[in-house]
Amino acid sequence: MRLITIALLALLLLIQFPLWLGKGGWLRVWELDKQVNATHAKNEELKARNAKLDSEVQDLKNGTAAVEERARFELGMIKKDEIFVQILDAGSQVESKPQVIKPAVKKN
Repeated sequence: MRLITIALLALLLLIQFPLWLGKGGWLRVWELDKQVNATHAKNEELKARNAKLDSEVQDLKNGTAAVEERARFELGMIKKDEIFVQILDAGSQVESKPQVIKPAVKKN
């Protein structure tokens, strides 16, 4: 009787081995599930970024307000007859010289 119990226990362990450690075992499924969840999270971040970029592209295609805003903040451009004022914190130093832009000359 003891020999049969040991044999059945050994068979039970042999059956459980592929379930836990085999190619399609629980540990592998758990690892793949973590990878799938991480990929879904990354995809959601990328979808949000793409939506933001798409809305910016549509705004640049359809309106001039976005172009004007970019020109002001990224290139430091101002409109004609507009005064640019910059307030610096106390103790900060100005490192750049103001740029003088020459008006374009029309050729006839």
